Amino acid sequence: MPRDLIVLLAVIFVTFSLRYFPQTAWIPALFELSSAAWSGLQLWRLISYPFIGIGAAGFWFIIALVILYMFGRDAFYGLGRKHFWRMILWSAVGAALVAVATDILLGNALGSPYLYALMQGQTLLATIFVAAFATAKADATILLFFIIPMRARWFLALEIVFAFMGFLNTKDLPGFLGICAAVGLTYSYVRAGGSFAFGRRRLRETRLRIERWWLQRKLDRNRRKRGFRVISGEGKKESDPGEVRKGPWVH
Repeated sequence: MPRDLIVLLAVIFVTFSLRYFPQTAWIPALFELSSAAWSGLQLWRLISYPFIGIGAAGFWFIIALVILYMFGRDAFYGLGRKHFWRMILWSAVGAALVAVATDILLGNALGSPYLYALMQGQTLLATIFVAAFATAKADATILLFFIIPMRARWFLALEIVFAFMGFLNTKDLPGFLGICAAVGLTYSYVRAGGSFAFGRRRLRETRLRIERWWLQRKLDRNRRKRGFRVISGEGKKESDPGEVRKGPWVH
């Protein structure tokens, strides 16, 4: 089990527990995503909100931690530590910006008493980890509700459907759009890096291709400026004495 994931689950469990004591309930509340992120310029909320535990104490919170562990472990070992945390920050901050922009533009137009609730805490992390797995291992089989076998790729759409069901109950439009953004941003990040098994290698190959393309353009410019002439030909022929044999020293 990766140490990073152990620390992450521990932070979620501790902040979840702090909610149940009047003396400490203010601590997780300080890091939740809310309208204070823009109205009070409390910008740390845009980053901190996925790392707090939410929900009621009971069986379903334990199940949420188990889901985070299963999908988070695959994401960590597939992407590596650096890209694991970059993916979380990329998707979480992007989703928060979409939600906050919706809040600024529309306000609480639907009168929701649960603004930002759909994307709060470990819910957002679970969305990211499942979307990452579904993108990288699209043909793998996942047991929906631990019973129904489904292709992993369908979980990208299912996450949106589940979020929409939550939206119908809560009228939390910023939260719903934030979940949609998190799924899309995670998909784009993992696709840009390739599959889990080959993600880092493909990123390196892409960087090398870009460098090779840039060097080729630079050589072409120098050739035009300095009047370089490329000598072609596969070998000297008696009928064509001007033809030069192409050896390893000719480029």
